[in-house]
Amino acid sequence: MDRTEITSLDELVEVVGVPIPHVAKKQRPRLDPVDVQWISHSPFLLISTSAADGSCDVSPKGDPRGFVQVLDDRTLAVPERPGNRRVDGYRNVLSNPHVGLIFLVPGRNDTLRVNGTARLVRDAPYFDDMVVKGHRPVLALEVDVAEVFYHCAKAFLRSDLWKPETWEPDALPPRAAIAAALERPDMTRAELDRYYGPEYATRLYQDSMPQPS
Repeated sequence: MDRTEITSLDELVEVVGVPIPHVAKKQRPRLDPVDVQWISHSPFLLISTSAADGSCDVSPKGDPRGFVQVLDDRTLAVPERPGNRRVDGYRNVLSNPHVGLIFLVPGRNDTLRVNGTARLVRDAPYFDDMVVKGHRPVLALEVDVAEVFYHCAKAFLRSDLWKPETWEPDALPPRAAIAAALERPDMTRAELDRYYGPEYATRLYQDSMPQPS
């Protein structure tokens, strides 16, 4: 492949330039009341982590809006619900506590970034405030805030992410077909169709994985 690689910071700056002063210094060390309000309206975030060896993970987390608890202006907690049990991000946190979070609010093109260090908590009094449909979280990721700032809207505007008229979900194979081809050779397509069918949404807070019959 014929390419010209960037291998130094000087080369990178030559290509992209330098940020204007207010952008370069926009990060803050604690949550502002506006940030707390944003988090209270966010039903979805992405958590980035990396292991001690540098391998990386980004995990989506979602629940009713406001599911992330702001414990104070330097600490927040993200509940964990039953999932596939890989817990790649949590494994990373045990060896490297540095994390990055991006909070999304549907319909908003800007996003909130929080960087900090994290720890895993198996129980705490605030777990009672994280109950959804009768289910307490199985653990929580507590994050000590180091940096807070907002990303501008350009990525969302370029992608038309929130415009339904641009969506083409049926252009891709359904989830059951992907699982059959790549993940669950032990299950039939009919079994996977049933598992990922209408009842899938009723099991969101149950600790269950599809098993072959």
